[in-house]
Amino acid sequence: MDMDFEITLRKHTPLTSVEDLEEACEIFLTHIGYFGPKTKGGNARESIPFKLFVNCFLKRRDKVWQIKELAHELETTQPTMGKYVNDLRAMALIEETSVEEDGKKKKGYKLRYSSLSDAWHFVEENINVSMANYRKSVDHIQRLAEEKDKKRK
Repeated sequence: MDMDFEITLRKHTPLTSVEDLEEACEIFLTHIGYFGPKTKGGNARESIPFKLFVNCFLKRRDKVWQIKELAHELETTQPTMGKYVNDLRAMALIEETSVEEDGKKKKGYKLRYSSLSDAWHFVEENINVSMANYRKSVDHIQRLAEEKDKKRK
C-alpha cells in the first residue's frame, strides 16, 4: 500500500550537543514535521505522537505492537493510534509485521530493523526519490518556459 510520504526539510544543526534523549527527540521530531498543529507550542513530550515514537518504538525497539496495545499503553483510542502509526509508516520509520495472537496472525508494528539509524536510511531514500522527481519537474518547467520564449520571438 502506497502511503503519502511527508517530511519537513529545513536547515538543521546536528543535535550532537544534546545529551538528553527526550530533548533530542523532541527537537528532531519537531524539525521533521512529525507533530501536528495541536502539539506545536504545547508540551510535545506529553503528546501521544511523542510518547508513541519515544516510549513505544524507540525505547522498546524489539517489541511488535498491535494498535490496540498501543492505544491501551497511551490511553487513547485505536483510530487515534492508527493515525499516528500511519504517519510513522509513511515516513518508513516503522514497519508492519505480523504477530500471532490466539493462533491467528494479526498486524503489528515496530521500529524498522529495530534501529532508528537503519530506519532513517529509508527516509533518506524517500527524500532522494522525491528530490529527483522535483528536479525532473523543474527541468520540464524550464523547458516549457524556454519553448514559450522561442515562440514569442
